Amino acid sequence: MEINTHNAEILLSAANKSHYPQDDIPEIALAGRSNVGKSSFINTLLNRKNLARTSGKPGKTQLLNFFNIDDKLRFVDVPGYGYAKVSKTERAKWGKMIEEYLTSRDNLQAVVSLVDLRHDPSADDVQMYEFLKYYEIPVIVVATKADKIPRGKWNKHESAIKKKLDFDKTDDFIIFSSVDKTGLDQAWDAILGKI
Repeated sequence: MEINTHNAEILLSAANKSHYPQDDIPEIALAGRSNVGKSSFINTLLNRKNLARTSGKPGKTQLLNFFNIDDKLRFVDVPGYGYAKVSKTERAKWGKMIEEYLTSRDNLQAVVSLVDLRHDPSADDVQMYEFLKYYEIPVIVVATKADKIPRGKWNKHESAIKKKLDFDKTDDFIIFSSVDKTGLDQAWDAILGKI
């Protein structure tokens, strides 16, 4: 499938099912900790500076943000998890909203689960991965911020992440940097392979 990424815009923000777009365009959801670089990942993939807002304040995305790409594909930016400054009630509300989307949305083809290449996955990262495996939702694990580690250490970090996640070899694992665009083509290949 050829996709013109220049033809990308934010479509809508949804809090629940009744707000989701009603059509059969395939969707790829993006999930990860608040400061993992999700907005930068979206902007890099779509070759935009600030389509997805990157902010110094993690935890800014509080709704499901649907991005329309060339009327052929949608990215769905899921609220970042594991951010301390959000109250427990807020967090529970987000959890419910995310769960409803991930478990009931027919358009959903796969989830890009973003982790930080520099660190072991958090308990939230592990939980998200286990959740996706439990519901048999295809997963693409993207390890961000690769530019912050010497290339010679990537394998070591990748092994540590895979071990912590109990990584399933049938899933995609991509080392990514929005700074030098490492992994950009692999990310697109993995995404297009799912739709």
